Amino acid sequence: MTRLSNYLLPTEKQAPADAEAISHKLMVRAGLIRQMGAGMWTWLPAGWRVHQRVVAIIRQELDGIGAQEMLMPVLQPAELWRKTGRLDIDELFKLQDRKGSEMVLAMTHEEAVTFHVAQTVRSYRDLPLILYHFQVKERDEPRPRAGVLRTREFVMKDSYSFDRDRAGLEENYALHIGAYDRIMARTGLRFYRVESDVGMMGGLGADEYMAPCPAGEDQVALAPGYAANVEVALRHPDIREVGDGDAHPPRYMLGDQVLTIEPAIEIGNIFKLGTRYSEPLGANFLDEAGNEQPIWMGSYGIGPARIVAAAVEQFADEYGISWPRALAPFAVHLIALGKPDTPEREACDGVYETLRAGGVEVLYDDREGQPGEKFADAELLGCPLRLTVGRKSLESGEIEVQLRRGRQQAAGLALGGDPEALLRAVDELWRSLP
Repeated sequence: MTRLSNYLLPTEKQAPADAEAISHKLMVRAGLIRQMGAGMWTWLPAGWRVHQRVVAIIRQELDGIGAQEMLMPVLQPAELWRKTGRLDIDELFKLQDRKGSEMVLAMTHEEAVTFHVAQTVRSYRDLPLILYHFQVKERDEPRPRAGVLRTREFVMKDSYSFDRDRAGLEENYALHIGAYDRIMARTGLRFYRVESDVGMMGGLGADEYMAPCPAGEDQVALAPGYAANVEVALRHPDIREVGDGDAHPPRYMLGDQVLTIEPAIEIGNIFKLGTRYSEPLGANFLDEAGNEQPIWMGSYGIGPARIVAAAVEQFADEYGISWPRALAPFAVHLIALGKPDTPEREACDGVYETLRAGGVEVLYDDREGQPGEKFADAELLGCPLRLTVGRKSLESGEIEVQLRRGRQQAAGLALGGDPEALLRAVDELWRSLP
């Protein structure tokens, strides 16, 4: 039962003083997250529901391409990272246990998964293979900012493909592109897949998934048929700056096409690692001729928290959050106007029981309070469909309906009629929403 009278949803009228990003302001104000320290955030119940919506979509699409879910530890021996040459990364948390053994808190899991594959894969018959997990990552971020967009601890889905050769890697890379495209489309986000730099991951090539919004720290260069991270785009031999060089922001051309430069949030990245990790960690297999060969790898990351924040950034209005229906914490925000034991409250209780029994995920504001406060909280939280029952509902025989996106009033629903008819009407409304 999800009644606001006993649900932890600490909404706030004011945003944190240091908040700049819309998602930071609204996710705190809507009672979705709370800060514990610099770059350390707690997901409160409604916020965690949204986060797990994203996780469920990702899991379904990864399972759909034959990936196998597992779980690897955050705490790892430093020696693995020394072997791959990544122990000196500044953002990597390093520590010692009580015996003086060097350890790290993983910011990604290439070393761990390659260690296990090196122990278990022996033959070409064991390949190809895709493994993935959802796990906490730790990052000694020098400038945590923007709420959950840049933190020191976060959950990431990282998957890893293992193949006999580059052709196999390309196939699994294409499978992940398809899965990621479907994930992004299902979340309702506007997104671009852009050419990227391999960075600290190394390897043969990379792509990023970017969600355009003003709070984005990255920039993407766009033209018809072309999309790339700005740093990659500026290395393209056919791209040139135009004007006198004093323009801000600078203007660039790709052939005869003007490049549009747009800020964006990085929400996912995929890498063709090649043998970057298998060679130093001894992940080899015997081919058909009995010769030992290094395994070809790919790495594929996606941040559920960043998808949540990007959705807030892209669809919020001056009143609060407006969730895409795939990510909303609840389908329906039901508001009762009237004190306990009044006919209007009893009518609203009946609507709640009907919706709940019909499997509708509903948040019921049964608190005692002013209508304006309840409406403000509903718009702040941003559930796609708001139903209100009050004295006017008894007089008209209708439940008041508002669609959160655009704050549109919809035709009322019959109050006190056939429960199945109410459930069908709510379902039709829900399916019509973005």
